[in-house]
Amino acid sequence: MTTRRGGEQIIPRPPEWRLGESPTWLNEDVRLGIPEIDVIAHRISTHDVASKVTSQEFSQEWISTARLSAVLVPIVSTNDGPSIILTKRAHHLKNHRGEISFPGGRVEEAESAHGAALRETEEEIGLLSRNIDIVGELDSLTTFVSNSVIVPVVGCVRTLNELVANVDEVSRIMIVPIMELMRPDTYRNEWWPTPRGDLNIHFFALDDETIWGATARILRQFIDIAIAPSL
Repeated sequence: MTTRRGGEQIIPRPPEWRLGESPTWLNEDVRLGIPEIDVIAHRISTHDVASKVTSQEFSQEWISTARLSAVLVPIVSTNDGPSIILTKRAHHLKNHRGEISFPGGRVEEAESAHGAALRETEEEIGLLSRNIDIVGELDSLTTFVSNSVIVPVVGCVRTLNELVANVDEVSRIMIVPIMELMRPDTYRNEWWPTPRGDLNIHFFALDDETIWGATARILRQFIDIAIAPSL
């Protein structure tokens, strides 16, 4: 299967890697199976967030020093069906520069993950908190590079006000239809060997950008939970 170009981003793929298994939804005609936003919201709201205590990922020694972060997975209705709002991180940032991500950042003291996700989203792209309904969470995950534990918070955008990128953090705002993410020429996953064991790395290659790393991992779980059961 030929994949889309994916833009100019350089992926630091190790010399030895292997291709992962394809999800079942890649074999379906996704144009006929994307549910409405209220169905997506219900599925996310009933998702049982995985326990950190029993997760091998959260048993790593470095986790004890990790900082809590939260991102918002904003779902919005468009002419192309339910879509996801994403950002491209500014190239001058210390970590994950130039990568496609969800709006989000560190959870401040006495702040909830939901509150942090909404605050950071408004600060980064101008999406007003009052226009978003939080519907649930996906499983928390870790990023070694930025020493973070990330809580993905899912929100439905009731009203899409004008979005304005904060140039200190964001170089581009993207609204990507879910059906685009589920095209057979877009998604793949790979196994990369690392000193911490083999890691399953996810990719969504669009025409002009590649979504990978933690953001792609969140998108894969989002599709598995909220979209794929209907296919």
